[in-house]
Amino acid sequence: MNKDGELIVFTGTSNPELAKAICRYLDVPLGKAIVSQFADGETRIELQQNVRGSDVYIIQSTSAPANHNIMEALIMIDACRRASARTITLVCPYFGYARQERKSSPRTPISAKVVSDLYEAVGVSRILTLELHTAAIQGFFSIPVDHLFAKPVYSEYFQKFENEDMIVVSPDAGGVERARAFAKLLNCGLAIIDKRRDRPNESDVMHIIGDVTGKHCLIIDDIVDTAGSLTKAAASLKANGAVSISAAITHAVLSGPAVGRIEESCIEELIVTDSIPLSPLAAKCSKIVQISVAELLAKAIRRIHNQDSVSSLFI
Repeated sequence: MNKDGELIVFTGTSNPELAKAICRYLDVPLGKAIVSQFADGETRIELQQNVRGSDVYIIQSTSAPANHNIMEALIMIDACRRASARTITLVCPYFGYARQERKSSPRTPISAKVVSDLYEAVGVSRILTLELHTAAIQGFFSIPVDHLFAKPVYSEYFQKFENEDMIVVSPDAGGVERARAFAKLLNCGLAIIDKRRDRPNESDVMHIIGDVTGKHCLIIDDIVDTAGSLTKAAASLKANGAVSISAAITHAVLSGPAVGRIEESCIEELIVTDSIPLSPLAAKCSKIVQISVAELLAKAIRRIHNQDSVSSLFI
């Protein structure tokens, strides 16, 4: 029989390898559950161990197929609640629908709020996530939200970039705060790309705020989707005299023509995390380097479980 407060980790199908890595850091076995589909495509969940009185952590990013992965998370949360888990924390390294966090034009939804309402409706106790597209999404929840940043994971890797000709670049005005934090970490300058987005997944680079001539540029962002904005930004930096261009982007959505665009671009290296598993095509791309957030998430889970402060991880 489980003791009150036993830590149990389950995973959906969105990122099982990350879940296994988190369990290795936590030194706990991955929870036993059937996560499959009925013949008609409906999600089937069956917990195969007792969770009564336990603290359950469900690892599930809402990466593609986003709607399916959200449904898996919802049904697994419901299963844990009905099986009398003491607490249920959804560990969502990549929080999908975060780019629809406000009404950008008339008669459009706030989809991030819809998703947050769904999670709360089925009884989740807490959300642990990484690099939200907009930090204000935390306010959509009435339950605790622990919002981690990838900077601690990148800090060691980035030491090789430190030099006096380095400059961090924000690909748009909305990412300035994130880029400024990295510029402070690397003790270097900051540039901003002013762009105008006419349609989703399309953008035109207008001009660069800051001098990138003779600089090694590091583009910092939270999401790379089709890579159109990223590759156009890189081309603009090159045209303005940058010596080299690299990018560090937390969530490698990499949909559609993204990998091909990166291969053909002037970007020398794209560093991403394993918040989303790489597709076979992306894994073969010589320009894409993946680093793991498993240890960071495991530390946060351990501190939450032990009721210790998580604030030192919010850097």
